[in-house]
Formats: sequence, structure tokens, C-alpha cells
Amino acid sequence: MGVVIIDGSTVRDFVSDEAQFKKSVDERFAAFDLNNDGVLSRGELRKAFESMRLLESHFGIDVATTPDQLTQLYDSIFEKFDCDHNGTVDVEEFRAEMKKIMLAIADGLGSCPIQMALEDGDESLLKRAADLEASKFNSKASS
Repeated sequence: MGVVIIDGSTVRDFVSDEAQFKKSVDERFAAFDLNNDGVLSRGELRKAFESMRLLESHFGIDVATTPDQLTQLYDSIFEKFDCDHNGTVDVEEFRAEMKKIMLAIADGLGSCPIQMALEDGDESLLKRAADLEASKFNSKASS
């Protein structure tokens, strides 16, 4: 387990680095595309969000949410990601929505740094943002 410190500028810089952001988001998309058909189904996107456990806990404490409430929530998330309403989410739609989410996180963080505990092997976009920031700092320090 490790700890990183990030703030809004860390996240915003990550999103602004188009090549790194695209690579990271596309890798997440590929991991979520369980049947490798190049698009995410409603079920695949739901499994992706379930694996992140973002919706069933509040500050690390499980929240009792009925299955119907969760289904409604996941359906509304899918509808947001499925911009062309064709019943699947392609990589461009996924990338565009993840960019909006990451920029909203950056706005929410502002200039207030937070500590984030990470599990070993964590490849979340926030961790990748912190890694990019650290690599910039390390390259400046070695110059």
C-alpha cells in the first residue's frame, strides 16, 4: 500500500497531457471491455463501476442501497456515457466522459492537497495523475 498527495492541478495536468491521458483511459477501457468487441455494454460498464466501489460506500463505510436504486444509478451513468444513444459506449465516448469526470474532480479539489491511500497494483486514473506529476518532479530534480 502506498500514499500519494494530489490536488486539482495534478489532475488537470494529467488530463492536459493528451497522449498520457488517452493511453491511460484507453487501457482502462480495454480492461472493462470483457468480450473484446471494442465497445462497452451496459453490463460491462456496470461491472467496471462496481469494481471501483465508488457508489456503495461513503468515506469507506458501506451504504445500504437497494438493488433497484443501484440499477437506476448504473443505468443513468450508462445513459450519460452513451452519447449517441446506440446502446453501447465506444472508446471516444468513454474518453470524453472520463475527461469530464477527471476535470470535475480537479475542480472539486482546487488547490487543497489530499492524501490518497492506494492498494498495491492500483492503476486508477488518479494514481496515474500522481505518477505523471512525480515523474515531472523527478526529471526536474535530476537536471
